Amino acid sequence: MEIKVNFLDNLRLEAKFDDFTVVTDQPIRYKGDGSAPSPFDYFLASSAMCAAYFVKVYCLSRNIPTDNIRLSQNNIVDPENRYNQIFKIQVELPEDISDKDRQGILRSIDRCTVKKVVQTGPEFQIEVVENLDEDAQALLMGAPEGGSLTYIEGKDLPLEQTIANMTQILANLGMKIEIASWRNIVPHVWSLHIRDAASPMCFTNGKGATKESALASALGEFIERLNCNFFYNDQYFGETIANADFVHYPNERWFQPGPNDELPEGLLDEYCLTIYNPDDELLGSHLIDTNSGRRDRGICALPYVRQSDGETVYFPSNLIENLYLSNGMSAGNTLPEAQVQCLSEIFERAVKKYIIEEEIALPDVPAEVLAKYPAIVEGIQALEAQGFPVLVKDASLGGQFPVMCVTLMNPRTGGVFASFGAHPSLHVALERSLTELLQGRSFEGLNDFMPPTFNSMAVTEPNNYVEHFIDSSGVISWRFFSARSDYEFVEWDFSGSNSEEVTALFGILAELGLEAYMAVHTDLGAPVCRILVPGYSEVYPIEDLIWDNTNKALDYRHDILNLHRLSDAELTDLVDRLEASQLDNYMDIITLIGVEFDENTVWGQLTILELKILIYLALGRSEEAYDLVEAFLQYNDNTVARGLFYRAVSAVLDITLDDELELADYLPNLQRMFGEETMAAVVGSVDGTVRFYGLTPTNSQLEGLDRHLRLLESYQKLHNARAAAAKLS
Repeated sequence: MEIKVNFLDNLRLEAKFDDFTVVTDQPIRYKGDGSAPSPFDYFLASSAMCAAYFVKVYCLSRNIPTDNIRLSQNNIVDPENRYNQIFKIQVELPEDISDKDRQGILRSIDRCTVKKVVQTGPEFQIEVVENLDEDAQALLMGAPEGGSLTYIEGKDLPLEQTIANMTQILANLGMKIEIASWRNIVPHVWSLHIRDAASPMCFTNGKGATKESALASALGEFIERLNCNFFYNDQYFGETIANADFVHYPNERWFQPGPNDELPEGLLDEYCLTIYNPDDELLGSHLIDTNSGRRDRGICALPYVRQSDGETVYFPSNLIENLYLSNGMSAGNTLPEAQVQCLSEIFERAVKKYIIEEEIALPDVPAEVLAKYPAIVEGIQALEAQGFPVLVKDASLGGQFPVMCVTLMNPRTGGVFASFGAHPSLHVALERSLTELLQGRSFEGLNDFMPPTFNSMAVTEPNNYVEHFIDSSGVISWRFFSARSDYEFVEWDFSGSNSEEVTALFGILAELGLEAYMAVHTDLGAPVCRILVPGYSEVYPIEDLIWDNTNKALDYRHDILNLHRLSDAELTDLVDRLEASQLDNYMDIITLIGVEFDENTVWGQLTILELKILIYLALGRSEEAYDLVEAFLQYNDNTVARGLFYRAVSAVLDITLDDELELADYLPNLQRMFGEETMAAVVGSVDGTVRFYGLTPTNSQLEGLDRHLRLLESYQKLHNARAAAAKLS
């Protein structure tokens, strides 16, 4: 994580990272102003709070209340050497906590990250540089200079060269990549989290059997998601990009809907239309680009090559972003390498969906087959030593698909996690299943999974698959664990050269009667492909194009960003449209309009429900506001301060809506209860003198929205690179 420090007045300092700002000072006795804790005080506090965090995680996973748990830390300084200190952490536990949980809580404190870093002893490297913002990719790994090179199955270049090449591509874009965290909780299973230091919302996770392979995985995923615009999938691109010559790619085309909003000629092909528009309900307006919001330009469409005959077919950008998420995109050292990864991912997700929804019982991989891969066996044994039974399954459905499955059971919580991996090589598919299982997870993180169920409706519900796709938090059927498998084990092998594997994988799709469409991006210096398989590789239901399209943002984005400038008539129109929309009251405004607000602000926590309340208050429609305030207090998960604000609003509305009560009679004690500042905001909100309390004014230029502006700066770098490449071609 990159932390930038600014020098303020006297001895005050300001550290900025992500969306946070921390200010430090020194005590007056050390010539400071005593206006904030010292840097060392923050260090001490971080240790205590880290320990408390692990206690909280342990207790939450076991439904143990923490109301009566207290924790403290004292640092005992050696008088002979003040740098030699003992951090003494004490925890007070209620008598009704079992001995087993007492020991578990102590073990959880022992896992404190701050403690482990201090005990290991971090290495400090101090240097002078000409420009802090210049290339930082050398922090990852430089180009290989002599020495041995590491080749792994499926990669056309050694890992060292792969990492160096991808690092240079990101450096050329002006992106400063930082490694935020590493994980290696069992042997031969590594994962890490990397991100753009200037825009931490642009991040990826990598996994592998070694540190180098995990880093190459993370960098490759970062480049694939840049090329495919995934980081900016449903975000507003801002007026500059929206009005540029192109919005997504220089080779995009814009289509105008027909006079009756019908789909225009030249968009998609007959094969796709039978899938995406089976009942002739899909309209041109459903496919307006969400990112630019340019209704006047029509439908932005991107060229994909149909693999059966090489013809170009134009897919609406809106359709891709609504249905596919990150499924079917990959970067590689060569195009065949990228295609193998891309197609493997498509099969992994499709087969996983089929197995979960059909409640398939898979065959175990025999011990003698597993024994061929000792590194994988060692990782599994390490998990089982920690008390997690592991099942290794053949997910090829009788040798038809190159997919494996590793399933972890958690006897502590009753939860299970089925991790799938795919590749033409059984060994690689098995390795990916195991590394996916533990990607970014600690042992505590394995407590978060759902228990199995015999409720078939819960398993087949469409959103269950979406949850499995995003973070594997969906549910699995108990039938999956039957000892009587639905298929025989097959020790399959689809491997060969990457080119041969591409042919084999496309051949499987053809045997299934499926068309595949591919876009290739080489502008940034590495081959990246995105493959769409209509009717097979979608993540979200196809009907979302009509019933839950992200371009609903276009109906509200401008008005919400300019909320403080709307007239009463415009506010009335906005709230009426929200009421008529049937949108979920608990949807956050970030999701609704595709704008990233700082989540630590009122904007960042704002839901449709709260927005309606604030509009009704601004319009003096107290009764409508009152009804929604009660719903907010009952169900909304917001900050304590915001909850207290609305509790006070509820009390004041109770009084003002009752003809027999006078606010003046209750105001003194309301002020004692909630504070004078809060009550001034509450009374002002109710009488109309304070409008949209807590929401700082912004506008269509996204004024003050630093988080979103950083995202747009990131996309602008990408946009500039594409424009430059287009001029050269």
